[in-house]
Amino acid sequence: MHTITLIQGDGIGPEVTASAKQVIDALKLDIAWDVVNAGLDVYNETGELVPDSVYQSIEKNKVVLKGPITTPIGEGFRSINVMLRKKYDLYCNLRPALSIQGIETRYSDIDIILFRENTEGLYVGVEHVISDDEIHAEKIITRKGSERIIRAAFEYAEKHGRKKVTLVHKANILKLTDGMFLNIGKDISTEYPNILFEAIIIDNMCMQLVMNPNQFDVVVTMNLYGDILSDLCAGLIGGLGVIPGANIGETIAVFEAVHGSAPTIAGKNLANPTAILLSAAMLLDHIGEVKSGEKLRNAITSVLKSGVKTTDLGGDATTTEFTKAVIEALG
Repeated sequence: MHTITLIQGDGIGPEVTASAKQVIDALKLDIAWDVVNAGLDVYNETGELVPDSVYQSIEKNKVVLKGPITTPIGEGFRSINVMLRKKYDLYCNLRPALSIQGIETRYSDIDIILFRENTEGLYVGVEHVISDDEIHAEKIITRKGSERIIRAAFEYAEKHGRKKVTLVHKANILKLTDGMFLNIGKDISTEYPNILFEAIIIDNMCMQLVMNPNQFDVVVTMNLYGDILSDLCAGLIGGLGVIPGANIGETIAVFEAVHGSAPTIAGKNLANPTAILLSAAMLLDHIGEVKSGEKLRNAITSVLKSGVKTTDLGGDATTTEFTKAVIEALG
């Protein structure tokens, strides 16, 4: 049996995680749930952002499905998402952007797998007040962090028959930090002679993604660039409501929708659960239930092709109706 930690989250989090739980339960797998919560709602109720019970559950079960969590802007504490990634060394942020039949966009056949380094860069949050008029932020890049994310991208490409790895950087300006990341990428690429390697400057990468996204296959980059590019890629396939994410370390993996907690529609049965359902499919792959993961993806596609869509995708289905349709499509 697999026991999965389920963090409900804030805003629409409880609604979309409930949807995911119902859908996975409908697959009738040997899965049990350990339901806990963290975030702003918990903080307002208890004074704790992340109760000890959440850490204990994560460390025991090793696999987590997490709803979106609110991070107040400009407040004294940092993102819980960033904190969990640092605490459990979830260095690999994996975000697939795949076109989904039934969702109309200006592009077709998008199939980009983004590997984002998850623990370094500017997101280490090391900032220094120099004066009232000057504040510095440190960007930290290490050889270890660079090597393992770049190697993860190449290993994925080799395992899944991918043809090209694109490394994104700004080494023309940041010659030491980004320069080291780029040089490590060049060195590692020589170990994979059957995979084409290219390096692109971040600003050019953004333009190329908009003009011709189909030229890209596997993409690997540093933390901030990856955060920006993942949202850009989401826009290519229909928005944040349809893109999944995984944060993977050596022993623990956290699967989550990329979108936020959307408090303005919380409790209204309007949330689109597609992203967390696709994240759940990635979770199933991770625990060895690959056939079930593919079955879930196919069911989601079938439902969207049939015209059952939530309001953010131009439809009128509620969260409940969409969830029911996916369960019925599972057969």
